[in-house]
Amino acid sequence: MVNIVSKPIAAEPIDPKAPKSNAPLMELPLEEMDGWIAPPTDLIFDDGVPLESNRHRIGINVLIDSYHYHRAPATDFYAGGNMFVYYSSTQAMNRDFRGPDFFVVLDVDGTEERQGWVVWEEQGRYPDVIVELMSRSTKKVDVGIKKELYDRIFKTTDYFVYDPFDASKFQGWHLNGHYTDLKPNDRGWLWSEKLGLWLGSWYGTIGNETTTWLRFYNPNGSLVMLPNEAEAQRAGLESQRAESEKQRAESEKLRAESEKLRAESEAQRAESEKLRADRLAAKLREVGIDPDQLS
Repeated sequence: MVNIVSKPIAAEPIDPKAPKSNAPLMELPLEEMDGWIAPPTDLIFDDGVPLESNRHRIGINVLIDSYHYHRAPATDFYAGGNMFVYYSSTQAMNRDFRGPDFFVVLDVDGTEERQGWVVWEEQGRYPDVIVELMSRSTKKVDVGIKKELYDRIFKTTDYFVYDPFDASKFQGWHLNGHYTDLKPNDRGWLWSEKLGLWLGSWYGTIGNETTTWLRFYNPNGSLVMLPNEAEAQRAGLESQRAESEKQRAESEKLRAESEKLRAESEAQRAESEKLRADRLAAKLREVGIDPDQLS
């Protein structure tokens, strides 16, 4: 699991004798930036600590997979989870790990493989939206140190915290200079302006675990589905369509059979009528009357 270690965020010392450069700051390698110490290249991306619970693991994957499905086929974003975010050389050298459970960065190349999010390798981009799935051991950090970090340093637009074992523990903040509380709608959902989606609770079974999950909802209130949910829905609709087509075919078959029976009955009636007329004509001839002369 990605843990958080509480350490002060220190600025790197500035060497007044360092050579100056006229190149734009973000175009320089960190080794040439005034006042910067080059971050280590041996970054750690796994501390070997497992997630708090299987429910946390599933909850993270639900957010990642559903958001990817929602945005498909677009690739101009990165959605990750339970991975380190490196944002300063001091933090990296101190092994001061910061790892959001779920985060989204918009307007970046989402096809690039990443072991973690390294801000100085991403043109200074920080997560636009972060979700932390709280636990007993992380709750104070999630609404304390991490909230302050995402507000003051990351400038993350929308930040949410949710307890997978207590759905009532759900809060969110929107960056407006500094974080301000998000107000829930009548369903208890919170709006992410950056993603253009609601976040709210959903009760159901995922990964053999039945509980209240944190899910995304479209502006119209419809659930942002997981790929397997969407496939199941498509399969269900296709099954309904096939069943409807089967019933239509059976109805058409019954109609055709009914029409055939009606035609056969009509033919039998006509044949019976002809036999009756023939017998009557025969009797008339027996008494000397020509039926053909009758009108």
